[in-house]
Amino acid sequence: MNRPSPHTTHPAAHRPHEPEHVNEHEPEHQHQHQHQHQHQHQAGDQSEILDLDAEVLAEHIASITAWLPVGTGPSRIVDLGCGTGAGTLALLERFPEAEVTAVDVSDVHLHRLREKAVAAGAADRVRIVRADLDATAWPELGAPELVWASASLHHMADPGRALRQVHDLLAPGGLFAVVELAGFPRFLPESAPQDAPGLEERCHAALDRHHAEHVSHRGTDWGPELAKAGFTVEGERTVTVDIGPTRTDAVGRYALSSLRRMRAGVASALTAEDLTAFDRLLDTDSPHGIVHRPDLGVRTERTVWAARRT
Repeated sequence: MNRPSPHTTHPAAHRPHEPEHVNEHEPEHQHQHQHQHQHQHQAGDQSEILDLDAEVLAEHIASITAWLPVGTGPSRIVDLGCGTGAGTLALLERFPEAEVTAVDVSDVHLHRLREKAVAAGAADRVRIVRADLDATAWPELGAPELVWASASLHHMADPGRALRQVHDLLAPGGLFAVVELAGFPRFLPESAPQDAPGLEERCHAALDRHHAEHVSHRGTDWGPELAKAGFTVEGERTVTVDIGPTRTDAVGRYALSSLRRMRAGVASALTAEDLTAFDRLLDTDSPHGIVHRPDLGVRTERTVWAARRT
């Protein structure tokens, strides 16, 4: 959401040297507890794809942070729904004098972020806060000059309320950067694979229907919503990702992990023939598997809004 390759350093060995500002913000009612438990259950599977997304799209994420109209570099930043730290690390690199408060509900994600911050030598600039952002009251996050929310607003039960909370959180004149996904990445030409041309487009159509039902805010145009919450939208930019055919290991692992996750959401909508062709793409031992294809690439878009508290 700037991101190094995944590391395996165990953070326990480094805790004496890092700021252990972990806020165990406990939900006050059962619904929030169940929401958090479900999120934790899914987080382990998400960590790999978040790390790969960071590695493959690092250049594009860095271009977004470079575009932000911040003027004097902020000293206090909050990353809402930080995941495994893509935005956090990008912001630390972009603003070397800043400290980032990284907020997420998942202990798994925060553990991974802590490892990556230690490996990057930036642990003393990261404050980690575990909190459910669907809660009506957020923990104390200070008065940041910049708040960053990348691909996190669409997961919130009430994004409008979250926008108002961010508006009140920001220091006067502070900036809110919202990044939204245009959709699931595409990896193959439209004519591929040979035994099921157009398979990826059919999968995307099925996935769009799935998201419309289960993640209805995904792909939202946040500009009008930001204005409703009292922000002045100062800029909007769409970043186009088009990584040509490549055989790099990271791109192959990214495509494989992404398609594995996609399968769960689209399998019931595919014909038997399409499902067979899909599973062939997932076969790492097959020369037709996605990781071995010479036409493998990455195509996607992300839109960013820069909104000012005035």
